[in-house]
Amino acid sequence: MSTASQPPSVQGVHLHRTDENAREIAALASVLGEPTGLDGLLGDLKYAVRRARVPRLLGRAVREAYRWDDYDERDVQWYPQGISSSADASDTEAFQTDAGAGRRIVVTTWYSTGRDGVKRGSRVTFVDLDSGTYRHVLLVSPVLDEAGNLTLRPMSIHAGGIVWAGPYLHIAATSRGFVTARVDDIMRVAGDDDHPDRFGVEGTSVHSYGHRYVLPVRFTYRAATDEGHEKLRYSFLSLDRRSEPPALLAGEYALDPDATTRLARYELDPATWQLATGDDGFSRPLAIDEGGVRRMQGVVVAADRYHVTVSNGRWMPGSVFAGRPGSMRERRWALPMGPEDLTYWPSTDRIWSVTEHPRRRWIVAMDRGWFD
Repeated sequence: MSTASQPPSVQGVHLHRTDENAREIAALASVLGEPTGLDGLLGDLKYAVRRARVPRLLGRAVREAYRWDDYDERDVQWYPQGISSSADASDTEAFQTDAGAGRRIVVTTWYSTGRDGVKRGSRVTFVDLDSGTYRHVLLVSPVLDEAGNLTLRPMSIHAGGIVWAGPYLHIAATSRGFVTARVDDIMRVAGDDDHPDRFGVEGTSVHSYGHRYVLPVRFTYRAATDEGHEKLRYSFLSLDRRSEPPALLAGEYALDPDATTRLARYELDPATWQLATGDDGFSRPLAIDEGGVRRMQGVVVAADRYHVTVSNGRWMPGSVFAGRPGSMRERRWALPMGPEDLTYWPSTDRIWSVTEHPRRRWIVAMDRGWFD
Protein backbone atom coordinates (compact mmCIF):
# COMPACT_ATOMS: atom_id res chain seq x y z
CA MET A 1 0.00 0.00 0.00
CA SER A 2 1.34 3.42 -0.93
CA THR A 3 2.20 5.77 1.90
CA ALA A 4 2.76 8.89 -0.19
CA SER A 5 2.03 12.30 1.26
CA GLN A 6 -0.24 14.53 -0.75
CA PRO A 7 0.35 17.85 -2.59
CA PRO A 8 0.79 20.77 -2.44
CA SER A 9 4.05 20.00 -0.64
CA VAL A 10 5.61 17.88 2.06
CA GLN A 11 7.11 19.56 5.11
CA GLY A 12 10.32 18.48 6.81
CA VAL A 13 12.52 17.71 3.79
CA HIS A 14 13.63 20.43 1.38
CA LEU A 15 16.33 21.65 -1.01
CA HIS A 16 17.89 25.09 -1.26
CA ARG A 17 19.61 26.23 -4.45
CA THR A 18 22.94 28.06 -4.11
CA ASP A 19 23.87 31.18 -6.04
CA GLU A 20 24.84 30.66 -9.66
CA ASN A 21 28.57 30.35 -10.39
CA ALA A 22 28.34 32.82 -13.29
CA ARG A 23 31.55 34.77 -12.50
CA GLU A 24 33.54 31.63 -11.94
CA ILE A 25 32.37 30.02 -15.18
CA ALA A 26 33.13 33.22 -17.10
CA ALA A 27 36.64 33.22 -15.61
CA LEU A 28 37.19 29.63 -16.75
CA ALA A 29 35.95 30.55 -20.24
CA SER A 30 38.45 33.43 -20.33
CA VAL A 31 41.22 30.82 -20.05
CA LEU A 32 39.76 28.06 -22.24
CA GLY A 33 37.88 30.18 -24.75
CA GLU A 34 34.18 30.29 -25.49
CA PRO A 35 32.29 27.08 -24.64
CA THR A 36 31.80 24.60 -27.46
CA GLY A 37 28.54 23.41 -25.94
CA LEU A 38 27.04 20.06 -26.80
CA ASP A 39 27.16 20.77 -30.54
CA GLY A 40 30.92 21.10 -30.41
CA LEU A 41 31.31 17.98 -28.29
CA LEU A 42 29.13 15.86 -30.60
CA GLY A 43 31.33 16.92 -33.50
CA ASP A 44 34.38 15.54 -31.70
CA LEU A 45 33.30 12.15 -30.32
CA LYS A 46 36.26 9.81 -30.06
CA TYR A 47 35.50 6.35 -28.69
CA ALA A 48 33.27 3.59 -30.04
CA VAL A 49 30.57 1.52 -28.38
CA ARG A 50 29.82 -1.95 -29.71
CA ARG A 51 26.25 -3.09 -30.13
CA ALA A 52 25.38 -6.55 -28.82
CA ARG A 53 24.21 -9.00 -31.48
CA VAL A 54 22.07 -11.07 -29.10
CA PRO A 55 21.08 -8.67 -26.30
CA ARG A 56 18.64 -11.13 -24.70
CA LEU A 57 21.62 -13.16 -23.49
CA LEU A 58 22.39 -10.27 -21.12
CA GLY A 59 19.00 -10.36 -19.37
CA ARG A 60 15.47 -11.58 -19.90
CA ALA A 61 14.12 -8.05 -20.41
CA VAL A 62 17.03 -6.70 -22.50
CA ARG A 63 16.30 -5.87 -26.15
CA GLU A 64 19.16 -3.51 -27.01
CA ALA A 65 22.67 -3.26 -25.54
CA TYR A 66 25.95 -1.41 -26.09
CA ARG A 67 29.40 -2.13 -24.68
CA TRP A 68 32.09 0.48 -23.98
CA ASP A 69 35.47 0.38 -25.69
CA ASP A 70 38.07 -2.02 -24.28
CA TYR A 71 39.76 0.49 -21.97
CA ASP A 72 36.58 1.82 -20.38
CA GLU A 73 35.19 -1.70 -20.16
CA ARG A 74 38.11 -2.73 -17.90
CA ASP A 75 38.94 0.53 -16.10
CA VAL A 76 38.87 0.21 -12.29
CA GLN A 77 39.48 3.95 -11.72
CA TRP A 78 36.04 5.00 -13.01
CA TYR A 79 32.63 3.34 -12.43
CA PRO A 80 29.45 4.15 -14.42
CA GLN A 81 26.38 5.08 -12.36
CA GLY A 82 23.66 7.36 -13.73
CA ILE A 83 21.78 7.48 -17.04
CA SER A 84 19.48 9.89 -18.89
CA SER A 85 18.90 10.70 -22.55
CA SER A 86 17.77 13.20 -25.15
CA ALA A 87 14.30 11.70 -24.67
CA ASP A 88 14.31 13.35 -21.24
CA ALA A 89 15.75 16.60 -22.56
CA SER A 90 13.44 17.20 -25.53
CA ASP A 91 9.88 16.53 -26.66
CA THR A 92 11.33 15.33 -29.96
CA GLU A 93 13.45 12.78 -28.01
CA ALA A 94 16.56 13.72 -29.99
CA PHE A 95 19.17 16.44 -29.60
CA GLN A 96 18.84 18.98 -32.41
CA THR A 97 22.22 20.06 -33.78
CA ASP A 98 22.92 23.35 -35.50
CA ALA A 99 22.40 21.51 -38.77
CA GLY A 100 18.92 20.61 -37.57
CA ALA A 101 19.36 16.85 -37.59
CA GLY A 102 18.11 14.99 -34.50
CA ARG A 103 20.57 12.70 -32.73
CA ARG A 104 19.61 10.06 -30.17
CA ILE A 105 21.92 10.71 -27.24
CA VAL A 106 22.41 8.84 -23.98
CA VAL A 107 24.27 10.56 -21.15
CA THR A 108 25.80 8.61 -18.27
CA THR A 109 27.69 9.54 -15.12
CA TRP A 110 30.86 7.97 -13.68
CA TYR A 111 32.60 8.46 -10.35
CA SER A 112 36.31 8.12 -9.62
CA THR A 113 37.15 5.27 -7.22
CA GLY A 114 40.57 6.62 -6.27
CA ARG A 115 42.03 3.12 -6.24
CA ASP A 116 45.37 4.46 -7.42
CA GLY A 117 45.39 7.07 -4.64
CA VAL A 118 43.94 9.92 -6.72
CA LYS A 119 40.21 10.73 -6.60
CA ARG A 120 39.38 12.51 -9.84
CA GLY A 121 35.79 13.44 -9.00
CA SER A 122 32.96 12.68 -11.41
CA ARG A 123 32.27 12.94 -15.12
CA VAL A 124 29.48 12.68 -17.66
CA THR A 125 29.67 10.75 -20.93
CA PHE A 126 27.64 11.56 -24.04
CA VAL A 127 26.93 8.58 -26.29
CA ASP A 128 25.56 9.07 -29.82
CA LEU A 129 23.52 5.91 -30.38
CA ASP A 130 23.26 6.49 -34.13
CA SER A 131 27.00 6.84 -34.78
CA GLY A 132 28.03 4.51 -31.96
CA THR A 133 30.58 6.99 -30.59
CA TYR A 134 31.08 8.77 -27.27
CA ARG A 135 33.31 11.04 -25.21
CA HIS A 136 33.84 11.76 -21.51
CA VAL A 137 33.45 15.23 -19.99
CA LEU A 138 34.94 15.97 -16.56
CA LEU A 139 32.71 17.80 -14.08
CA VAL A 140 34.56 20.66 -12.42
CA SER A 141 33.96 23.44 -9.92
CA PRO A 142 35.74 26.73 -10.79
CA VAL A 143 36.55 28.92 -7.78
CA LEU A 144 37.67 32.55 -7.51
CA ASP A 145 39.58 33.67 -4.41
CA GLU A 146 39.35 37.15 -2.90
CA ALA A 147 42.05 38.39 -5.25
CA GLY A 148 40.18 37.08 -8.29
CA ASN A 149 42.55 34.19 -8.94
CA LEU A 150 40.96 31.16 -10.59
CA THR A 151 41.39 27.65 -9.23
CA LEU A 152 39.69 24.42 -10.24
CA ARG A 153 38.31 21.59 -8.13
CA PRO A 154 37.05 18.17 -9.22
CA MET A 155 33.36 17.55 -8.49
CA SER A 156 33.70 14.79 -5.90
CA ILE A 157 30.25 13.22 -5.77
CA HIS A 158 29.02 9.65 -6.27
CA ALA A 159 26.83 10.78 -9.21
CA GLY A 160 24.46 7.84 -8.76
CA GLY A 161 21.80 9.34 -11.03
CA ILE A 162 21.23 12.03 -13.64
CA VAL A 163 18.31 13.84 -15.29
CA TRP A 164 18.78 15.76 -18.54
CA ALA A 165 16.06 18.41 -18.30
CA GLY A 166 16.02 20.96 -21.12
CA PRO A 167 19.53 22.48 -21.26
CA TYR A 168 20.44 21.26 -17.77
CA LEU A 169 21.93 18.16 -16.21
CA HIS A 170 20.81 17.46 -12.64
CA ILE A 171 23.29 15.02 -11.04
CA ALA A 172 22.72 13.17 -7.77
CA ALA A 173 25.10 13.99 -4.90
CA THR A 174 23.66 11.72 -2.15
CA SER A 175 23.50 13.49 1.24
CA ARG A 176 24.52 16.81 -0.33
CA GLY A 177 21.45 16.90 -2.61
CA PHE A 178 22.26 17.30 -6.29
CA VAL A 179 24.32 19.55 -8.55
CA THR A 180 23.26 21.20 -11.79
CA ALA A 181 25.29 21.96 -14.91
CA ARG A 182 24.27 23.42 -18.29
CA VAL A 183 25.27 21.59 -21.48
CA ASP A 184 25.92 24.94 -23.21
CA ASP A 185 28.86 25.37 -20.77
CA ILE A 186 30.89 22.42 -22.10
CA MET A 187 34.43 23.70 -22.76
CA ARG A 188 37.34 22.21 -24.70
CA VAL A 189 40.72 21.76 -23.00
CA ALA A 190 43.51 22.04 -25.53
CA GLY A 191 45.78 19.02 -25.68
CA ASP A 192 44.86 17.52 -22.32
CA ASP A 193 44.74 13.96 -23.65
CA ASP A 194 48.52 14.03 -23.00
CA HIS A 195 48.24 14.79 -19.24
CA PRO A 196 46.08 12.11 -17.56
CA ASP A 197 47.58 12.72 -14.11
CA ARG A 198 47.49 16.53 -14.00
CA PHE A 199 44.64 18.74 -12.82
CA GLY A 200 44.09 22.45 -12.23
CA VAL A 201 44.86 25.87 -13.65
CA GLU A 202 48.51 26.61 -14.40
CA GLY A 203 48.87 30.13 -15.78
CA THR A 204 47.02 30.13 -19.08
CA SER A 205 46.71 26.33 -19.21
CA VAL A 206 44.11 23.98 -17.75
CA HIS A 207 44.64 20.29 -17.00
CA SER A 208 41.70 17.95 -16.42
CA TYR A 209 42.99 14.43 -15.73
CA GLY A 210 43.33 13.73 -19.43
CA HIS A 211 39.80 14.82 -20.37
CA ARG A 212 39.61 16.92 -23.51
CA TYR A 213 36.35 18.52 -22.30
CA VAL A 214 35.16 19.91 -18.96
CA LEU A 215 31.74 20.97 -17.70
CA PRO A 216 31.55 23.46 -14.81
CA VAL A 217 28.73 23.07 -12.28
CA ARG A 218 26.43 26.11 -12.13
CA PHE A 219 24.80 25.58 -8.75
CA THR A 220 23.96 23.03 -6.07
CA TYR A 221 20.60 22.06 -4.63
CA ARG A 222 21.63 21.53 -1.02
CA ALA A 223 19.70 18.95 0.97
CA ALA A 224 18.32 20.13 4.29
CA THR A 225 15.61 19.30 6.80
CA ASP A 226 13.43 20.99 9.33
CA GLU A 227 14.16 20.17 12.95
CA GLY A 228 13.21 16.65 13.93
CA HIS A 229 13.31 15.22 10.38
CA GLU A 230 15.83 12.96 8.67
CA LYS A 231 17.68 14.31 5.64
CA LEU A 232 16.80 12.65 2.34
CA ARG A 233 19.65 10.95 0.46
CA TYR A 234 19.63 11.71 -3.27
CA SER A 235 21.12 8.42 -4.45
CA PHE A 236 19.55 8.47 -7.94
CA LEU A 237 17.23 10.63 -10.08
CA SER A 238 14.77 10.31 -12.95
CA LEU A 239 11.93 12.17 -14.67
CA ASP A 240 8.41 11.39 -13.48
CA ARG A 241 6.26 11.92 -16.59
CA ARG A 242 2.84 11.83 -14.90
CA SER A 243 2.58 15.62 -15.08
CA GLU A 244 3.31 18.33 -17.64
CA PRO A 245 6.13 19.23 -17.39
CA PRO A 246 7.57 16.09 -15.83
CA ALA A 247 8.60 16.19 -12.18
CA LEU A 248 11.92 15.09 -10.73
CA LEU A 249 11.93 11.78 -8.87
CA ALA A 250 14.68 11.02 -6.33
CA GLY A 251 15.31 7.90 -4.28
CA GLU A 252 17.50 6.46 -1.55
CA TYR A 253 19.88 3.52 -1.73
CA ALA A 254 19.96 1.62 1.56
CA LEU A 255 21.88 -1.48 2.60
CA ASP A 256 21.31 -1.20 6.37
CA PRO A 257 17.88 -2.71 7.23
CA ASP A 258 17.22 0.26 9.53
CA ALA A 259 17.90 2.88 6.84
CA THR A 260 15.09 4.58 4.94
CA THR A 261 14.21 3.75 1.32
CA ARG A 262 12.18 6.82 0.46
CA LEU A 263 11.08 8.10 -2.95
CA ALA A 264 10.51 11.85 -3.34
CA ARG A 265 8.87 13.76 -6.18
CA TYR A 266 9.66 17.45 -6.87
CA GLU A 267 7.88 19.88 -9.17
CA LEU A 268 9.92 21.25 -12.09
CA ASP A 269 9.35 24.79 -13.35
CA PRO A 270 8.48 24.50 -17.08
CA ALA A 271 10.05 27.88 -17.85
CA THR A 272 13.45 27.07 -16.39
CA TRP A 273 13.65 23.27 -15.89
CA GLN A 274 14.75 24.01 -12.32
CA LEU A 275 12.87 22.95 -9.20
CA ALA A 276 9.89 25.09 -8.30
CA THR A 277 10.47 27.10 -5.12
CA GLY A 278 8.16 28.38 -2.42
CA ASP A 279 7.97 31.85 -0.89
CA ASP A 280 10.65 30.81 1.61
CA GLY A 281 13.10 30.02 -1.22
CA PHE A 282 13.02 26.27 -0.56
CA SER A 283 12.01 23.47 -2.91
CA ARG A 284 9.83 20.95 -1.09
CA PRO A 285 8.63 17.57 -2.39
CA LEU A 286 5.15 17.17 -3.80
CA ALA A 287 5.18 13.70 -2.27
CA ILE A 288 7.41 11.36 -0.27
CA ASP A 289 6.78 7.62 -0.32
CA GLU A 290 8.25 5.19 2.19
CA GLY A 291 7.60 2.15 -0.02
CA GLY A 292 10.96 1.79 -1.73
CA VAL A 293 13.03 -1.40 -2.04
CA ARG A 294 16.15 -2.35 -0.10
CA ARG A 295 19.36 -1.93 -2.18
CA MET A 296 17.57 -0.11 -5.00
CA GLN A 297 19.97 1.57 -7.43
CA GLY A 298 17.56 3.44 -9.70
CA VAL A 299 13.88 4.17 -10.18
CA VAL A 300 11.66 5.32 -13.02
CA VAL A 301 7.89 5.59 -13.48
CA ALA A 302 6.48 4.28 -16.78
CA ALA A 303 2.86 3.38 -17.60
CA ASP A 304 2.02 4.60 -14.08
CA ARG A 305 4.13 1.85 -12.52
CA TYR A 306 7.37 2.17 -10.61
CA HIS A 307 10.39 0.22 -11.90
CA VAL A 308 13.35 -0.22 -9.57
CA THR A 309 16.76 -1.82 -10.22
CA VAL A 310 18.46 -3.98 -7.59
CA SER A 311 21.99 -5.30 -7.99
CA ASN A 312 22.74 -8.86 -6.86
CA GLY A 313 26.51 -8.42 -6.83
CA ARG A 314 29.30 -8.86 -9.36
CA TRP A 315 28.37 -12.38 -10.45
CA MET A 316 24.55 -12.58 -10.41
CA PRO A 317 22.21 -10.88 -12.92
CA GLY A 318 20.29 -7.85 -11.70
CA SER A 319 16.61 -7.67 -10.76
CA VAL A 320 13.85 -5.19 -11.54
CA PHE A 321 11.00 -4.62 -9.09
CA ALA A 322 7.81 -3.28 -10.71
CA GLY A 323 4.47 -2.11 -9.36
CA ARG A 324 3.26 0.37 -6.78
CA PRO A 325 5.50 1.41 -3.88
CA GLY A 326 5.06 -0.98 -1.00
CA SER A 327 3.87 -3.84 -3.23
CA MET A 328 6.42 -4.15 -6.04
CA ARG A 329 7.06 -7.54 -7.61
CA GLU A 330 10.60 -8.75 -8.29
CA ARG A 331 11.52 -9.89 -11.79
CA ARG A 332 14.82 -11.74 -11.54
CA TRP A 333 17.45 -12.16 -14.26
CA ALA A 334 16.11 -9.06 -16.01
CA LEU A 335 19.48 -7.30 -16.37
CA PRO A 336 23.23 -7.95 -16.44
CA MET A 337 25.25 -7.82 -13.21
CA GLY A 338 25.47 -4.51 -11.38
CA PRO A 339 22.55 -2.44 -12.79
CA GLU A 340 22.40 1.18 -11.69
CA ASP A 341 20.20 4.18 -12.60
CA LEU A 342 17.15 4.09 -14.92
CA THR A 343 15.57 6.30 -17.58
CA TYR A 344 12.51 5.87 -19.83
CA TRP A 345 12.27 6.40 -23.61
CA PRO A 346 8.54 6.88 -24.36
CA SER A 347 8.42 6.46 -28.16
CA THR A 348 10.00 3.01 -27.98
CA ASP A 349 8.45 2.11 -24.61
CA ARG A 350 11.85 1.02 -23.37
CA ILE A 351 13.59 1.51 -20.03
CA TRP A 352 17.34 2.09 -20.12
CA SER A 353 19.97 1.29 -17.52
CA VAL A 354 23.75 1.12 -17.19
CA THR A 355 25.83 -1.53 -15.39
CA GLU A 356 28.93 -0.77 -13.35
CA HIS A 357 31.31 -3.71 -12.88
CA PRO A 358 34.55 -3.91 -14.91
CA ARG A 359 34.32 -6.40 -17.81
CA ARG A 360 30.54 -6.49 -17.33
CA ARG A 361 29.67 -2.95 -18.39
CA TRP A 362 26.70 -2.34 -20.66
CA ILE A 363 24.20 0.32 -21.62
CA VAL A 364 20.98 -1.67 -21.96
CA ALA A 365 17.39 -1.05 -23.01
CA MET A 366 14.52 -3.20 -21.72
CA ASP A 367 10.98 -3.65 -23.01
CA ARG A 368 8.77 -1.99 -20.40
CA GLY A 369 5.89 -4.34 -21.26
CA TRP A 370 7.93 -7.31 -20.02
CA PHE A 371 7.25 -6.11 -16.46
CA ASP A 372 3.44 -5.90 -16.81
